[in-house]
Amino acid sequence: MFRPEIKVMDCSIRDGGLINEWHFSDEFVRATYKGLCDAGVDYMEIGYKATKSLFDPKKFGKWRFCDDDDIRRVIDGIEPVTRLSCMVDIGRVEDKDIAAQSQSPFSMIRVACYIKQVDKAIDLCNMIMDKGYETTVNIMAVSTNTEREIDEALNDLSKTNVPVVYVVDSFGNMYSEDITFLVKKYRDALPGKTIGIHTHNNRQLAFANTIQAIIDHADLLDASVFGIGRGPGNCNLELLLTFLQNPKYKVRPILELIQKHYLPLSKEIEWGYIIPYMLTGYLNEHPRVAIAYRDSAERDDYVKFYDKLTTPETEVDLKI
Repeated sequence: MFRPEIKVMDCSIRDGGLINEWHFSDEFVRATYKGLCDAGVDYMEIGYKATKSLFDPKKFGKWRFCDDDDIRRVIDGIEPVTRLSCMVDIGRVEDKDIAAQSQSPFSMIRVACYIKQVDKAIDLCNMIMDKGYETTVNIMAVSTNTEREIDEALNDLSKTNVPVVYVVDSFGNMYSEDITFLVKKYRDALPGKTIGIHTHNNRQLAFANTIQAIIDHADLLDASVFGIGRGPGNCNLELLLTFLQNPKYKVRPILELIQKHYLPLSKEIEWGYIIPYMLTGYLNEHPRVAIAYRDSAERDDYVKFYDKLTTPETEVDLKI
């Protein structure tokens, strides 16, 4: 599966921060960046740019905000093989939060949006590109949208200079045929643009669906070390690198990173395939209800969780 156009984006800290409110140590983030550089990974997405006044600083760690000075300190002295990225959400970032790229350690800023926000995402991308960054639009939860909604959003994006648009399986609901359908639709509607893929592992299909997207000519691939990410996590970076037939990628530094840092962390915070996340993926639901259930005393009562999700609200209290 060698294609020189293919690039890999690591989302370990950004998506993994959804588990622990981005309370990673500087040592952990630095080790991750060093491991990714040694492995030849193209991009690392550290966290978000966000307006601090919108968030409780006592609740969120520094990687929720990605101050440029914090980034410079944590990567100081490491040969910058891997380019840095961060993400922004619609309505949670302002122009003043983003410096010109020439004054920033970041090369890329990605814009996450729901399909009804595509017009706002385009405006935000234009501001980001004007400041000199690479950018993408990541349309979240696309498995919940109608084909007409998708077509209208892609038509709007086709008229822009946004270079990359992502198929995002936010709820881990899709099968390979869904990936093929969407990647083909995106490619047909967006000639000249790169298509990205971001998968979640609710149904143990994140890696398989990423492979399918590669076959269908998605060229920007998201993954994370040891699969870390919200709920069930993402496509495992170590699996993806061993699949791609590109000699620039090396898996040994990632194995060392897992052994020294991610395996110990996995004993403190939970991610990966678990039945409640499988059920939300199957039902095409946001994993927040499964995350809350895993924090309850009934965390392993899978049958009760299934009944709560599938029984009409008139009969069962769905509060979890």
